Amino acid sequence: MTKYILVSGGVVSGIGKGVIASSTGLLLKTAGLKVTAIKIDPYMNIDAGTMRPTEHGEVYVLNDGGEVDLDLGNYERYLDVTLSKDNNITTGKIYREVIDKERRGEYLGKTVQIVPHVTNAIQDWIQRVSKVPVDESGEEPDICIVELGGTVGDIESAPFIEAMRQFQFRVGHDNFALIHVSLVPDMHGEQKTKPTQTTVHALRGLGLLPDLVNCVPVIGTPTLESSTKDKISMFCHVASEQVIGVHDVSSVYHVPLLLQSQGILEYLRKRLNLASLNITQEWISKGLSLEAKWRSVTKGQERLFDEVKIVLVGKYTDLKDSYMSVIKSLEHSAFRVRRKLTIQWVESSDLEPSTQESDPAKYHDAWRAVVGAGGILVPGGFGKRGTEGMILAIKWAREQEVPFLGICMGFQMAVIEWARSVLGIPDAQSTEFVHDAQNAFVIFMPEISRTHMGGTMRLGLRPTVFDRDFESWSKARKLYGGNEKMWERHRHRYEVNPEQVQRLQESGLTFVGKDEKGERMQILELKDHPFFMGLQAHPELCSRPLNPSPPFLGFIAASCGQSDLEEQVQEQLRSFRPPHPEHSMISEEALRTSTQEHPIANGVGTMTPPTD
Repeated sequence: MTKYILVSGGVVSGIGKGVIASSTGLLLKTAGLKVTAIKIDPYMNIDAGTMRPTEHGEVYVLNDGGEVDLDLGNYERYLDVTLSKDNNITTGKIYREVIDKERRGEYLGKTVQIVPHVTNAIQDWIQRVSKVPVDESGEEPDICIVELGGTVGDIESAPFIEAMRQFQFRVGHDNFALIHVSLVPDMHGEQKTKPTQTTVHALRGLGLLPDLVNCVPVIGTPTLESSTKDKISMFCHVASEQVIGVHDVSSVYHVPLLLQSQGILEYLRKRLNLASLNITQEWISKGLSLEAKWRSVTKGQERLFDEVKIVLVGKYTDLKDSYMSVIKSLEHSAFRVRRKLTIQWVESSDLEPSTQESDPAKYHDAWRAVVGAGGILVPGGFGKRGTEGMILAIKWAREQEVPFLGICMGFQMAVIEWARSVLGIPDAQSTEFVHDAQNAFVIFMPEISRTHMGGTMRLGLRPTVFDRDFESWSKARKLYGGNEKMWERHRHRYEVNPEQVQRLQESGLTFVGKDEKGERMQILELKDHPFFMGLQAHPELCSRPLNPSPPFLGFIAASCGQSDLEEQVQEQLRSFRPPHPEHSMISEEALRTSTQEHPIANGVGTMTPPTD
């Protein structure tokens, strides 16, 4: 039977539950277990697709087109698994399911209530999803990590707390454990335990008793003191060894080893009777290999001295979580090339002439960063604000032969920059910004709904076919192992105008990758540039610490030097392994059918997403 570990949080949100849940799962994988994960988000939205990035962080997209919370990105990266949209539960999804059942008459005329109907729907969802295979084994997972978003005591999470209280009895004591994450503030040099006592007391009052209390001291304070552990143990009804200190470390990749050093894996072996599970020798060996590789990466990271400096020119730089997967992809690639990564953040609008007039200091600081960049990255986004600054940064990278990587909007802005600067069309535009543009080089895709926004973009895993005419020199193809096709996740409504492709290519802008019909442009490169690449897809969403995203790896390597790039290209040709399950790498037509997340007829997702 699948065993469940619930991770809850108290005192404040954003305390690091996602990293702790992922790290715990990784440790269980090193023991040879198959692990899956579920994130519960108590908001009313059906999914994260219509949320502003600066409010909730990035929208993470899965193979099946699910637009989900960024914590699912943590799960996929740490556990090296492929999750589905059902691995993200929201209040909106649960209520929709219950109401749909009521409309179909499935409750036999009963009064539909939070208890038991909503709480049963939550439990049924968790049990169903926990048994879905998520790794290369194709087998049912041994462990399911369930992270409850928000904090204990939030009114919106009350049905989920009650559902989990019932769930512990549904699955049995040996199959359910609870990790509670709490903040330990420091006041005048003394670590305070009262907030943790209060939140554990509230949790126990709701019928859930924590097995482990993971205490996070505020940033900048030392490790959790033994006296603090003893006090928490006394007032929270747990033994001292069940109180785990999760202090600030130089990198989140050290957190699994930090937890391991405090005996969390040994405790969970006993608490969940993991010895009763049938773990094959093959999976034990895989676990030991994973642990060795993870230790190698984290130890190597501490001994890096040579630096690679990347400038990220984006629209949402006020909240770094807006680019969580981009940051992680850069880190993974920096690990591979053995460089210390430095990211400089530039708000794209700061590069525009209007900022020179309104705030000269900010303007010059932004351009000083761009001019000194080892590589320039322009990630995705929506809306017109800041796009002129992106175009100026791309022009600098192209003309000065600075390594450049454009993702989604960055890819489209590279096309517009080329049209303006090389083709001499100063009013080249995207219809996203100018609806009736005379020279539209980026247009709205014909199959996309103009009235419904939630879940109606081109979403999920899609194939790209490399053009054989450019096989001899295309860096993108070589980075993907020299394969004829590659698969990456997409999230966009606009595309390069097919009517403009011929004149773009004749002028020297090469589209080395297209969709299977050869109609949709998906990868661009410049042949005589050290590294100039744009992708319509979001390759950052499939990067792994031990298997970096190919475009990001090439970009980071090129930012270090041409010899580093050539070394990584040769390594990719020898050893590239797609991060996707074999069964998911199929035709776009088949994938499109499986990623219709919200059919228009449902009337779901009529909100217009923020475009600023």
